[in-house]
Amino acid sequence: MKLLVIGATAGIGALVAQEAQTRGHSVRAFGRSADKLEPSDTLEPWVGDATEASDLAPALAGVDAVVMTLGIRESIAMLWQPVTLFSAATSALVPLMEQHGPDRLIAVTGIGAGDSHAALSTAERLGHKILLSKPYDDKTRQEEIIRASRLRWTLARPTILTSNAASRRYRVMEEPAQWRMGMISRADVADYIVTALGDDSTVGKAPVLAR
Repeated sequence: MKLLVIGATAGIGALVAQEAQTRGHSVRAFGRSADKLEPSDTLEPWVGDATEASDLAPALAGVDAVVMTLGIRESIAMLWQPVTLFSAATSALVPLMEQHGPDRLIAVTGIGAGDSHAALSTAERLGHKILLSKPYDDKTRQEEIIRASRLRWTLARPTILTSNAASRRYRVMEEPAQWRMGMISRADVADYIVTALGDDSTVGKAPVLAR
């Protein structure tokens, strides 16, 4: 497949690009600083702003699937400043995909977004409310936009992220009764995403991911 990875210059997105190429896919690596990436036969850097439809539209041409792995820089300002990146980028992307394709989308959100908030313990909910309510409110809006779309979507909801190497041994918890907090490496999240792209049984699912 040829993949458009939005947010491919760091974190999970960079690891998705790496894993995808390892498995024989080619990647269009979209990001504001994508010009810092080294192009190759299987990696096409693409500079753009994920909230701008005019940047996204040409990047979608000729790709088979889209992976959205946006993140924000953690700071004390998250306690009071509104976060809109996730919903704004998704609002720009989804109509373009619905109109012109492709129809396959995997988006990384996180445990605590949408209905997975109910899986948090009382202490975890308090921590989310104090520290993460702004970004996770926006991740919830992002999920709502995707769920309401006509796309073949999967929502990947990792638990606490680590920088450990891929173990390729992690739990994919699709049922609400299974959901729990835990930890997972960014590399294992990337492993799940690239695997899910070729597995139609993941369409319409929003699993929580943990070791």
